[in-house]
Amino acid sequence: MNDLDLLRKSFAVARRAREEGTHPFGALLAGPDGEVLLEQGNAFLPDRDMTGHAERVLMTRASTRYTPEFLSRCTLYTSAEPCAMCAGAAYWAGIGRVVYGLSERRLKSITGDHPENPTLDLPCRLVFDSGQRSVEVLGPLLEEEAASLHDGVW
Repeated sequence: MNDLDLLRKSFAVARRAREEGTHPFGALLAGPDGEVLLEQGNAFLPDRDMTGHAERVLMTRASTRYTPEFLSRCTLYTSAEPCAMCAGAAYWAGIGRVVYGLSERRLKSITGDHPENPTLDLPCRLVFDSGQRSVEVLGPLLEEEAASLHDGVW
């Protein structure tokens, strides 16, 4: 599978999250060979966890299962650009590459000042560039398709 195929799989995870009544965000971890290792939808509900972003939860799960050395050869695919918290989690877990659909800036224009998603307009590249190791970032990709996941939600 290529990057766009795997990115669309993260969109499918986001659609499932929406169908389950939570926010439409999805993420997956692909190994060095492109095999999907883990996937995660938004975890805001049922406890209203404001830190339950799909990427953060996925990186917590990944970091307890895999070494940073292995994760440095893996890719995080996510329906929306990782926020500062999620980018930090990916960095600390040791992820080597991130591919995302919807940009954080575009997400902010969609969600406005919704209290369940006080979106930061902070590109994940800035977070990663502040670190001591390199994280490759590719995105936004398929942004219109990614944006459509949020139609009528916010």
